[in-house]
Amino acid sequence: MTAADIQATILAVWRIEQPRLITSLSRMLRDVPLAEDLTQEALVAALEHWPADGVPEKPGAWLMAVAKRRALDHLRRARMLVERHGMLAHDLAREQDAMPDLDSALDDDIGDELLRLIFTACHPLLSREARAALALRMICGLTTDEIARAFLQAEATIAQRIVRAKRTLSESGLVYETPRGEELSERLASVLEVVYLIFNEGYTAARGDEWLRPQLCNEALRIGRVLTSIAPSEPEAHGLLALMEFNASRLAARTDAAGEPILLLDQNRAQWDHLQIRRGRLALARARELGGAGGFYVLQAAIAACHAEADTSDATDWSRIAAFYGDLAALLDSPVIELNRAVAIGMAEGPQAALAIVDGLADEPALKSYHLLPSVRGDLLHKLSRFAEAHAAFEAAAALAGNVREREFLKRRAAAAARAAQDRGGR
Repeated sequence: MTAADIQATILAVWRIEQPRLITSLSRMLRDVPLAEDLTQEALVAALEHWPADGVPEKPGAWLMAVAKRRALDHLRRARMLVERHGMLAHDLAREQDAMPDLDSALDDDIGDELLRLIFTACHPLLSREARAALALRMICGLTTDEIARAFLQAEATIAQRIVRAKRTLSESGLVYETPRGEELSERLASVLEVVYLIFNEGYTAARGDEWLRPQLCNEALRIGRVLTSIAPSEPEAHGLLALMEFNASRLAARTDAAGEPILLLDQNRAQWDHLQIRRGRLALARARELGGAGGFYVLQAAIAACHAEADTSDATDWSRIAAFYGDLAALLDSPVIELNRAVAIGMAEGPQAALAIVDGLADEPALKSYHLLPSVRGDLLHKLSRFAEAHAAFEAAAALAGNVREREFLKRRAAAAARAAQDRGGR
């Protein structure tokens, strides 16, 4: 194994195991920021030891064992006088002594623990933006740069939010738990947002070599189902679940055998999961029954349902989709929503109508580094046979894309536009 292979392996294992490590340590220590710090120390240990010693047979278990040892060392060094911490140190020491088999380090069920972690990160003491940023940092393992891209904000701003959020959690002594009653309602909107962002990162990874991170989609779906059971009267919980079910139904069709992206209109719809589509319809119907037809997630689920209901791409009701995006735009002033509305209008009314909207978004500060703006523009220009301009737009999009697969896909589109421009010039 080369050094590059080991580095890639460490990062791949880390993305999968980080939530498990943080949730396990958070349960033991009742201190989420400390758990996150000790988890980072386990990563540093892997970066130090694995290149020299080789990748362990059970890398996740190795990370868990190191993280627990660091937790025990921390409690011993601090010499906690509080009885609760003394008991925790005793329990950790006993568990450490009884851990000859590293498989035991992976036995913890992170199911409800992960949900508790999200609720803790979404405490009302933290700002709405800080809650989501902290949760994405801990649960998805996203870098501050990747989180900044998700929020279309500066990296320094996100970094400050995360630091302040962790400090607030540490200094306030917040309990690591799933709240009930009014406390649950107070945090639910933020929890839904975090689950939504977790799913989105799995659906289209901001960084890395793979376009999809299915384990994040599956985890977000699982949490979404749990949330509808603990908040059964909340239409937005059902709306979010419907949205995720509809979108997840397309996962198998979104990449080819080599892992390259396949756009929605080019997907083999026979590969869509119709059981998940049925679940999405049921969840959407329930959200509407509860009076949530105009909610943020319900409207997005309604858009996803339009795609699910179309047997072919040509049968898609783009006018209805554009209307739903109009409703979303009225609910939330967002240039991203307006960009999506432009795509729908382009399909319903033609590329020229859409291009006027897209060009009007060119000076939006939030979209300055958003690769999908030039990507959409390139697609519209290509449809209008303005191939040289399309080539430039796709090149600009590729330069902004953080995901390797998406970047290569955009480069291929740029090359195709350049060839079309040359062919036209030669005639």
